[in-house]
Amino acid sequence: MDALTVERLAEENYRHQGTAGVSADGRALGFRPAFLDQATGIVFPSRYADGRLAPFHVLDGLPRPLVATLHGDGKVVSVKASVIAGFVRGGRFYTRAQAARAAGET
Repeated sequence: MDALTVERLAEENYRHQGTAGVSADGRALGFRPAFLDQATGIVFPSRYADGRLAPFHVLDGLPRPLVATLHGDGKVVSVKASVIAGFVRGGRFYTRAQAARAAGET
């Protein structure tokens, strides 16, 4: 799998639009945007670069060891291919598809 990029996040949002697999639609059901590093099993809440929790998927707040490419201005361009976007609810990580299924939308 390729590194996770902002463009790929946008593609995933498009694919899951209208379901709990998108931050705006899953929020009311308790889903909070997060990332899972499949290599370590560690889940990271989505955060802005300054550490504040973000209401949608933001790459800039991920720990530097996960970053694959930085732009000249310091913004994260991509993160390791082992990182996937999803959600946390009730202490459990859900992929976008799992969140949609959990919401009864598939």
